Amino acid sequence: MPLMTYAQARSNAKAIDQMVQSRKMPPWFADPNYGHFSNDPSLSPGDIQTITAWVENGAPAGDPREAPAVREWPKGWNIPTPDRVIQMPKPVRIPAHGDVEYTYEIVPTGFTEDRWVQMSEIRPSSRRHVHHAVVYIRPPDSKWLRNAPAGVPFTASNLGDPHLQHDAHWTDSDMLLVYAPGSSPDRWPDGMAKFIPAGSDLVFQMHYTTNGRPDLDQTSIGLVFAKRLPEQRVITLQLTNDHFAIPPETDNYRVEAWGTLPNDATLLSFLPHMHLRGKRFEYNIVHDRANIETLLRVNYDFFWQLSYRLAEPLRVKAGTKIQAVAWYDNSSKNAHNPDPHTTVTWGDQTDDEMMVGFFDIAVPRTVDKWQYFIR
Repeated sequence: MPLMTYAQARSNAKAIDQMVQSRKMPPWFADPNYGHFSNDPSLSPGDIQTITAWVENGAPAGDPREAPAVREWPKGWNIPTPDRVIQMPKPVRIPAHGDVEYTYEIVPTGFTEDRWVQMSEIRPSSRRHVHHAVVYIRPPDSKWLRNAPAGVPFTASNLGDPHLQHDAHWTDSDMLLVYAPGSSPDRWPDGMAKFIPAGSDLVFQMHYTTNGRPDLDQTSIGLVFAKRLPEQRVITLQLTNDHFAIPPETDNYRVEAWGTLPNDATLLSFLPHMHLRGKRFEYNIVHDRANIETLLRVNYDFFWQLSYRLAEPLRVKAGTKIQAVAWYDNSSKNAHNPDPHTTVTWGDQTDDEMMVGFFDIAVPRTVDKWQYFIR
């Protein structure tokens, strides 16, 4: 429902009241007992009471003379008007039915100089069909998918070379941005940005799902460049476990992954990713067996895959053990479960499962991902 004007809000007043009282809106799934986050939109009890009282009193209009100035929004974007928009050159044809293999499109940036990206946003043209998207940065010296076609959509099975097929499913290239339903754009504070070297390509990795209607998708990414050279470089890392088997009719199955940071860094934010059986996800610092510090615990909702940005970025030392833990509900009690009678393993499609804990760190500007992982 649009809520840009009083008339729009007034016509939906009862629904608004129900949604805020149930805390379904604004969407936020972090357990308040763990961590504080700068993008927490939660309403206080007083806020909710104010809205309820307004609805119960007939949702009256305020004094138009006291209204704030009409806000101007960049057309089509949730970030300021991008300095550059990069779109997949060829639209992808999405069928009405069946599974769709991951689709890739390699797009040259044409950048003749290095660029620092302070804000970015992925915008699919067919949101109803996009399960998720990842835009990778492929610098000019990278060999990743170097013999794959550029400017046209392709899948791993389209590539005859087994090495290219493997490359389509695995890379250590930097991620520029991850998109999933409900996720928000990247907005880094002054002094922090992501880095795109001159001459780089962007590789769009698209996961489409079908819904009974065919469509075309031509996803774009909008970029806002830093106005000055940043002091810190933002890198997106991930903790992943792809070796699990969730038994049927199991409602609290636990999967974990962990790793140690090879060098000092500053933790900035988290983005957990699971599929329809996802129940809960948390990030911890493991000091020792008896001392586990929980940074974030999320009551997971597949349809609102939010980022959680630390209100106070956390400096962590080399050797810090970061743990991600996920719980799954593969039982009949899960209304979104595609099939509670089957064992579920890792897979690309929505009726499979994933366990990925994305997280963002800041490091000195001169340190790239390869350098950071030299212990």
